[in-house]
Amino acid sequence: IQDLLDSGADIPVVDVSAQEEKAAAAVAFKGVTEEVLSVADGQVIPITDVKDPVFSQKMMGDGFAVEPDNGNIYAPVSGVVTSVFPTKHALGLLTDSGLEVLIHVGLDTVALNGAPFSAKVKDGQRVEAGDLLLVADLEAIKSADRETTVIVAFTNTAELKTVTLEQTGQQAAKTPVAKVEL
Repeated sequence: IQDLLDSGADIPVVDVSAQEEKAAAAVAFKGVTEEVLSVADGQVIPITDVKDPVFSQKMMGDGFAVEPDNGNIYAPVSGVVTSVFPTKHALGLLTDSGLEVLIHVGLDTVALNGAPFSAKVKDGQRVEAGDLLLVADLEAIKSADRETTVIVAFTNTAELKTVTLEQTGQQAAKTPVAKVEL
């Protein structure tokens, strides 16, 4: 490289600032802030503390998790149920402002084929924040040697300006714990 620099040859210069400005302009945030509630009674923890790299490394999106005290899982936001997984261990919600929320109950619980889960909502149903979404049998999940951690991930990462976890530790279900700016 030094020889090339010393040779006096023309070295092309690429101005990346214009590309960065174009990329920044492409993502026009909506200026909307969504308040997100805890999905269960229990310990609210940062998503980075989840014992699964897919979630802790935010591959599914930023968010938070709850180590639940009981199996009642509530809607963290108001919106439409976009998907109740056939195994009932996870479901998706879409808010009116466009926030996509994945609620995933337990780690590696897809292998339990829905046995410990009872869905209380169906695809296309409108829910309000705090509505009961599903009931999980935490003892059955534990007896299958699975973690009961409930993950709340915001999956449309490119459209999110910030995700702020405002409350951690022991929280009641339906308590505001996070804010997401779109």
